[in-house]
Amino acid sequence: MKRAGFRLEPVLELRRTQERTAALAAAQAAHTAADADRRATERESALATATVPPSLTAGEFVATMALHRLAADDAAATRSLATAFAEQAELVRAQWTEAAQRTKGLERLKERHQEAMRVAEAAAEERAIDDLVTGRAGRTGSEGDDSWTD
Repeated sequence: MKRAGFRLEPVLELRRTQERTAALAAAQAAHTAADADRRATERESALATATVPPSLTAGEFVATMALHRLAADDAAATRSLATAFAEQAELVRAQWTEAAQRTKGLERLKERHQEAMRVAEAAAEERAIDDLVTGRAGRTGSEGDDSWTD
């Protein structure tokens, strides 16, 4: 008996490819977010350890404060960017999860199809065996009936 193939196999392969692509994108986004967080932490640490020398002229003091203000703005912008990358990574991870769920759904359909095919094959084999047994019994019984009629 010819076994029926899973008609959605091309769709399943496409879903698997989409899932792999989404997984790679999620890994890249997570790496980018982690790298941005590391840079923001470094800038925040540098800003926290920055000091103002005790004896400065007024001009030097204003220049030092301006540099500290620029460093603080830079650290805040870097942290904001790191937060945005983390949010983006979460969205990409959610897309990967959705792709995995779509793939899993088709895989379950394929498993059900394969199980239905096994059940159908077993039923067909059982019917064939029943037909063989029933056919023999019918032939044996009718031959026996002919011998009694003589």
